[in-house]
Amino acid sequence: MAITSSALQKKRRSKARLRVLTALNVGLAGLITSSGTNAADEIPSSQTELKTTLPVISVTGRDPAELDTQSGGRVAKRSTSASKTAAAIVETPYSLSVVTAAEMETRGVSSVEEAIRYVPGVLTQTYGYDDRGYEWFTIRGFDNLSSASYLDGLRQPAASFLSAQNEPFGLERIEVLRGPSSVMYGQGDAGGVVARVSKRPRADQEQVVRAQVGTLGRREIAADLGGRANEDGSVLYRVVALTRDSRPQNDFPGFRERSTRRVYFAPSMTWKASDATSVTVLSHFLDVKATTNHTEYLGPKQTRSGVLLGEPSFDAYNHQQWGVGYEVEHKLGADWGVRQNARVANTKLNTAFVYGWGVESAGVDGDVSRFAERHLQGMSHVAIDNQLHGKFDLGWSQHSAVVGLDFLRSKFKTLGMSDNAPGLNILRPIYGQRILEPASVTTDLDRTQRQVGLYFQDQIKVAQQWRLDVGLRRDMVRTGTADRLSPGKAEEKDSATTKRLGLTYVANSGVAPYASYTESFLAQSGTDFQGSRFDPSKGKQYEVGVKYQPKNGSGLMSAALFDLTKSNVKTTDPMHPGFSIQTGEIRSRGVEFEIKQRIAKALNVSLQYTVNDVEVTRSTEENFGKRPVNIPRNLASAWMDYDLPKVGTGRLKVGAGIRYVGKRFADSINTITTPAHTLVDASVTYDLNSWQFAMQATNLFDKAYPGTFAYGYYPGAKRTVNLTAALRF
Repeated sequence: MAITSSALQKKRRSKARLRVLTALNVGLAGLITSSGTNAADEIPSSQTELKTTLPVISVTGRDPAELDTQSGGRVAKRSTSASKTAAAIVETPYSLSVVTAAEMETRGVSSVEEAIRYVPGVLTQTYGYDDRGYEWFTIRGFDNLSSASYLDGLRQPAASFLSAQNEPFGLERIEVLRGPSSVMYGQGDAGGVVARVSKRPRADQEQVVRAQVGTLGRREIAADLGGRANEDGSVLYRVVALTRDSRPQNDFPGFRERSTRRVYFAPSMTWKASDATSVTVLSHFLDVKATTNHTEYLGPKQTRSGVLLGEPSFDAYNHQQWGVGYEVEHKLGADWGVRQNARVANTKLNTAFVYGWGVESAGVDGDVSRFAERHLQGMSHVAIDNQLHGKFDLGWSQHSAVVGLDFLRSKFKTLGMSDNAPGLNILRPIYGQRILEPASVTTDLDRTQRQVGLYFQDQIKVAQQWRLDVGLRRDMVRTGTADRLSPGKAEEKDSATTKRLGLTYVANSGVAPYASYTESFLAQSGTDFQGSRFDPSKGKQYEVGVKYQPKNGSGLMSAALFDLTKSNVKTTDPMHPGFSIQTGEIRSRGVEFEIKQRIAKALNVSLQYTVNDVEVTRSTEENFGKRPVNIPRNLASAWMDYDLPKVGTGRLKVGAGIRYVGKRFADSINTITTPAHTLVDASVTYDLNSWQFAMQATNLFDKAYPGTFAYGYYPGAKRTVNLTAALRF
């Protein structure tokens, strides 16, 4: 790009900014009322390379793959989730994938599930498409809905029907750390961690306003604004906002149900108090109003009925959450510093639904019994993570160490009511029946949990090629439960020590073979027949693999072979029906491949393949020796996008992806099979001066497929096509 043309375009953008900012004072307020990081590797927009505080001539000569978050590149080189430091991914002896904001924008994702469905070892939408926004996913064969969610390094606790949600438009990137991860994060299931990183203020913030329409009545308006709040740039701000309406995917015969509405607002601010100290305040508000996830009745041999068992006049899902936190970092010198992350958050849920047993429960006349439930739930939490980090030499080795003390206090309240509801005839369904508000209280309790963890992490460099990763953690968990339906208050205490060890050899060629061992633990509630408390479940994993990153940073390739075992799994007590014992065990073995590569300057390619052998290796039930429900043996995906040469006066980018999910079992004894499916996605983007126009499609050929046959028919996502117009200035 010539200097003169760049300067002219920059001048045009500056004029456009003045015009649009005036209109946005009113527009953004109407939008809201109508309804970053230390290891930066990528940005939220492909246009950011045109905006910089550096001279234009310096920017035009840079390779996007070499830049940090201000590049728009899609191949991340560093990560914060694996070690809570700005560690190079190729030197990290664990399986890790990063989905950047640029990649999310190209694919047009509107949920975290959609963002990570091209990640190896991850199965999303295990119960089909969900209008509520629930994140149904598994990692390496384990369901991590309630323990894998992290935002800005801090856990987002979940329980029962209640779980925090994150809007991808407000995220800088998503990092998926596969395998046991308790050393850095405390209690969690064996599968791994999905770490979200919020967008943060930047001095060279590109302003974005966009509008979107699409199938299922989709309408969306969003804005991402920010920059300097004062002349010297010591105070930065950013505001991300979004409102979206759409119709539910699954319709009741002859009945139009309520629409899904989503409102998101996330202001943030950074204060650079000095060269040594910075403070960033992060906040968000999210409101979701939707229907519930309805089950379609299944007849003999998984025969679809086309009849949903819910009741659209009664079913509702109202979710509201907010969070406010900060990140403070202070340098103690050239090599040492302290950091504190904290957040206070609250989530509330009011949900009501009608349901019936979704598989072969109808009588000879077609009648199915139904029940009505309402649940009022709330979760508040306070999370703090204190870190001392530094670099030092010790003899022949160089160290990058972190010592941390974190604390999490969560309080969960739930009130559940249930009663009989009018039945439904599968042969002649009639909706709109009057549903009485359920009055029989089935659950009424408060549960408070406190977790304190002390951890140590050291990344040791020996000579030029060897990297040794050592981690150790001690956790103490206390859980108190006040059940109003049972007298007294129960208190449970758990503690665990977890370890991890990894070794990497980084060759001059960029090839890095590695081996690692990791552990996890997760507290479990309840007691056995003798009244003894259940111990935490434990995860242990052995992994070997190899990574390769070219010196120009244009790609990252990895292959991993893992053996993961989860023990202390609850299983039926054969001597005392209705009770459990902790003799269960699940083993997950597999191999994962991932390639992300920028070929030349115009072509980006992403390939993933997973073979995962998961088996119940200890159990007193009939599932012994079987594969757990909804876990496929094979997963594969590929995405490619290409920047065409100049088309007209703008630039055209086309992309296409394909996803394959192998067959799964829909019952614990492996007699019912959910068939495999293959889906195609596509995108077209056209950049014209300050405007960007895009069309993104998922399930392009509108393939009808089951999300699962487990407990009924949960349909997969239908074809969606969204059209977007975005103004960047």
